[in-house]
Amino acid sequence: MQEPLTFHFKDDGAVPNNPRLPMLVYKGALDLTKSRDPEAEIEKLFAANGWGHGGWRNGIFPFTHYHSMIHEVLGIARGTAEVRFGGDKGKIIEVEPGDVAVLPAGTGHQRLSDKGGLVVIGGYPATGTYNLCRGDMPSDRIAALKTIPHVPQPSGDPVMGGAGPLTALWKPA
Repeated sequence: MQEPLTFHFKDDGAVPNNPRLPMLVYKGALDLTKSRDPEAEIEKLFAANGWGHGGWRNGIFPFTHYHSMIHEVLGIARGTAEVRFGGDKGKIIEVEPGDVAVLPAGTGHQRLSDKGGLVVIGGYPATGTYNLCRGDMPSDRIAALKTIPHVPQPSGDPVMGGAGPLTALWKPA
Protein backbone atom coordinates (compact mmCIF):
# COMPACT_ATOMS: atom_id res chain seq x y z
CA MET A 1 0.00 0.00 0.00
CA GLN A 2 1.37 3.37 -0.97
CA GLU A 3 1.09 6.53 1.08
CA PRO A 4 -1.98 8.62 0.31
CA LEU A 5 -1.90 11.78 -1.75
CA THR A 6 -2.56 14.79 0.48
CA PHE A 7 -4.33 18.02 -0.40
CA HIS A 8 -4.78 21.17 1.68
CA PHE A 9 -7.59 23.45 0.54
CA LYS A 10 -8.08 27.01 1.72
CA ASP A 11 -11.40 28.61 2.53
CA ASP A 12 -12.60 29.94 -0.82
CA GLY A 13 -15.31 32.21 0.58
CA ALA A 14 -18.08 29.70 -0.18
CA VAL A 15 -16.62 26.42 1.09
CA PRO A 16 -14.64 26.57 4.34
CA ASN A 17 -12.64 23.40 3.75
CA ASN A 18 -10.53 22.37 6.72
CA PRO A 19 -7.89 24.86 7.90
CA ARG A 20 -5.78 22.20 9.63
CA LEU A 21 -6.33 18.70 8.22
CA PRO A 22 -5.45 17.52 4.70
CA MET A 23 -7.75 15.51 2.49
CA LEU A 24 -6.25 12.10 1.74
CA VAL A 25 -6.64 10.11 -1.48
CA TYR A 26 -5.56 6.50 -1.65
CA LYS A 27 -5.35 5.67 -5.38
CA GLY A 28 -5.92 1.94 -5.83
CA ALA A 29 -6.39 1.26 -2.11
CA LEU A 30 -8.23 -1.94 -3.01
CA ASP A 31 -7.84 -4.23 -6.01
CA LEU A 32 -11.45 -4.80 -6.97
CA THR A 33 -10.83 -6.18 -10.48
CA LYS A 34 -11.82 -9.75 -9.53
CA SER A 35 -14.41 -8.88 -6.91
CA ARG A 36 -17.99 -10.08 -7.34
CA ASP A 37 -19.19 -7.66 -4.65
CA PRO A 38 -16.88 -4.62 -4.46
CA GLU A 39 -19.43 -2.69 -2.39
CA ALA A 40 -19.28 -5.29 0.39
CA GLU A 41 -15.47 -5.35 0.32
CA ILE A 42 -15.29 -1.59 0.85
CA GLU A 43 -17.96 -1.68 3.56
CA LYS A 44 -16.06 -4.45 5.36
CA LEU A 45 -12.78 -2.46 5.21
CA PHE A 46 -14.40 0.72 6.55
CA ALA A 47 -16.24 -1.15 9.33
CA ALA A 48 -13.06 -2.98 10.40
CA ASN A 49 -11.28 0.36 10.76
CA GLY A 50 -14.05 2.22 12.63
CA TRP A 51 -15.46 4.15 9.65
CA GLY A 52 -18.61 2.12 8.95
CA HIS A 53 -21.03 4.34 10.87
CA GLY A 54 -23.89 5.83 8.88
CA GLY A 55 -22.67 3.99 5.80
CA TRP A 56 -24.39 4.36 2.47
CA ARG A 57 -24.24 3.24 -1.19
CA ASN A 58 -24.94 5.86 -3.82
CA GLY A 59 -23.04 8.42 -5.89
CA ILE A 60 -21.72 11.91 -5.20
CA PHE A 61 -24.02 14.91 -5.43
CA PRO A 62 -23.58 17.06 -8.58
CA PHE A 63 -23.52 20.24 -6.46
CA THR A 64 -20.82 21.50 -4.13
CA HIS A 65 -21.43 20.31 -0.59
CA TYR A 66 -19.56 19.46 2.60
CA HIS A 67 -20.09 18.21 6.13
CA SER A 68 -19.14 20.56 8.95
CA MET A 69 -19.71 18.30 11.95
CA ILE A 70 -18.17 14.98 10.82
CA HIS A 71 -15.36 13.59 8.66
CA GLU A 72 -16.30 11.39 5.67
CA VAL A 73 -14.74 8.57 3.68
CA LEU A 74 -15.67 7.77 0.06
CA GLY A 75 -14.75 4.44 -1.53
CA ILE A 76 -15.26 3.94 -5.25
CA ALA A 77 -16.82 0.52 -5.91
CA ARG A 78 -17.85 0.85 -9.57
CA GLY A 79 -17.57 3.30 -12.44
CA THR A 80 -15.35 6.34 -12.83
CA ALA A 81 -16.03 10.01 -12.27
CA GLU A 82 -14.41 13.40 -12.14
CA VAL A 83 -14.85 14.91 -8.70
CA ARG A 84 -13.86 18.41 -7.65
CA PHE A 85 -12.64 18.53 -4.08
CA GLY A 86 -12.08 21.77 -2.16
CA GLY A 87 -14.74 23.94 -3.82
CA ASP A 88 -14.52 25.97 -7.04
CA LYS A 89 -10.80 26.64 -6.57
CA GLY A 90 -10.05 23.06 -5.54
CA LYS A 91 -8.65 20.04 -7.37
CA ILE A 92 -10.38 17.84 -9.94
CA ILE A 93 -9.52 14.19 -9.47
CA GLU A 94 -10.64 11.26 -11.58
CA VAL A 95 -11.74 8.48 -9.25
CA GLU A 96 -12.05 4.83 -10.20
CA PRO A 97 -12.80 1.50 -8.53
CA GLY A 98 -10.56 0.88 -5.54
CA ASP A 99 -9.82 4.55 -4.83
CA VAL A 100 -10.59 5.94 -1.37
CA ALA A 101 -10.87 9.62 -0.43
CA VAL A 102 -10.86 10.72 3.21
CA LEU A 103 -12.42 14.15 3.66
CA PRO A 104 -11.87 16.11 6.84
CA ALA A 105 -14.90 18.07 8.00
CA GLY A 106 -15.50 21.12 5.81
CA THR A 107 -13.99 19.70 2.61
CA GLY A 108 -16.11 20.58 -0.41
CA HIS A 109 -16.85 17.90 -2.98
CA GLN A 110 -18.90 17.74 -6.17
CA ARG A 111 -19.30 15.16 -8.95
CA LEU A 112 -18.56 16.87 -12.26
CA SER A 113 -18.97 13.86 -14.52
CA ASP A 114 -19.88 10.20 -14.26
CA LYS A 115 -18.52 7.88 -16.91
CA GLY A 116 -21.07 5.18 -16.22
CA GLY A 117 -22.35 3.21 -13.29
CA LEU A 118 -20.73 5.14 -10.45
CA VAL A 119 -21.27 3.47 -7.08
CA VAL A 120 -19.68 5.06 -4.03
CA ILE A 121 -19.55 3.63 -0.53
CA GLY A 122 -19.60 6.35 2.10
CA GLY A 123 -18.96 6.14 5.79
CA TYR A 124 -18.16 8.13 8.89
CA PRO A 125 -16.18 7.59 12.08
CA ALA A 126 -18.03 6.74 15.29
CA THR A 127 -17.80 10.31 16.58
CA GLY A 128 -19.36 13.39 15.01
CA THR A 129 -22.79 14.29 13.70
CA TYR A 130 -23.85 14.04 10.06
CA ASN A 131 -25.01 17.25 8.42
CA LEU A 132 -25.16 18.48 4.84
CA CYS A 133 -23.97 21.97 3.96
CA ARG A 134 -24.10 23.53 0.50
CA GLY A 135 -21.45 25.69 -1.10
CA ASP A 136 -24.13 28.11 -2.29
CA MET A 137 -25.52 28.80 1.20
CA PRO A 138 -23.56 31.54 3.01
CA SER A 139 -25.32 30.75 6.29
CA ASP A 140 -23.97 27.17 6.13
CA ARG A 141 -20.40 28.47 5.83
CA ILE A 142 -20.78 30.87 8.76
CA ALA A 143 -22.03 28.07 11.03
CA ALA A 144 -19.38 25.65 9.71
CA LEU A 145 -16.53 27.97 10.66
CA LYS A 146 -17.60 27.48 14.29
CA THR A 147 -18.14 23.70 14.21
CA ILE A 148 -15.26 22.41 12.06
CA PRO A 149 -12.52 23.02 14.68
CA HIS A 150 -14.49 20.93 17.20
CA VAL A 151 -15.07 17.80 15.09
CA PRO A 152 -13.64 14.85 17.06
CA GLN A 153 -10.45 13.15 15.91
CA PRO A 154 -11.16 9.67 14.43
CA SER A 155 -9.54 6.70 16.16
CA GLY A 156 -7.83 5.46 13.01
CA ASP A 157 -7.38 5.49 9.27
CA PRO A 158 -10.35 4.06 7.30
CA VAL A 159 -8.00 2.15 4.97
CA MET A 160 -5.14 1.07 7.23
CA GLY A 161 -6.55 1.21 10.75
CA GLY A 162 -5.01 2.57 13.94
CA ALA A 163 -1.45 2.78 12.63
CA GLY A 164 -2.37 4.16 9.21
CA PRO A 165 -1.12 7.44 7.72
CA LEU A 166 -4.18 9.42 8.84
CA THR A 167 -3.13 9.10 12.48
CA ALA A 168 0.17 10.84 11.71
CA LEU A 169 -1.19 13.36 9.19
CA TRP A 170 -4.23 14.34 11.26
CA LYS A 171 -2.58 15.17 14.56
CA PRO A 172 -4.89 16.65 17.19
CA ALA A 173 -4.60 20.40 17.69
